[in-house]
Amino acid sequence: MRDLMPQPPATLLPDDPAVPALESGQDPASVAAEYPTSSAAWAALAQRALAADDSVTGHVAAYAFARTGYHRGLDQLRRSGWKGSGPVPWSHAPNRGFLRSLHALSLAAAAIGEADEAARCAQFVRDCDPAAADALA
Repeated sequence: MRDLMPQPPATLLPDDPAVPALESGQDPASVAAEYPTSSAAWAALAQRALAADDSVTGHVAAYAFARTGYHRGLDQLRRSGWKGSGPVPWSHAPNRGFLRSLHALSLAAAAIGEADEAARCAQFVRDCDPAAADALA
């Protein structure tokens, strides 16, 4: 059976000015300090913390970085017309900072024992765009 209810349009975030700095190899901490509203910068910090430090302290730091990026991304999504549901396509590069933050939050939550939050975040990534979940897996 086909869903006859109209679906919300995809939300497309504006370009993130921090991405060129990150892509050029600048330190994510410096980039986050220069662009504190950038989900991409916070996602990079979270991913680095998860990869570099397998201690509780590293996991907590990754969780904090990822949660910051996630909330910065939610703010940007709302400013872009997102109403709490609907696609956030991975194919639109400026959306990737938010989606990476959300994915990192899922991983960091799992690492600190927050299984329910880890599952919710993983499902949220999939709900935003299954291609994002596949790309980040």
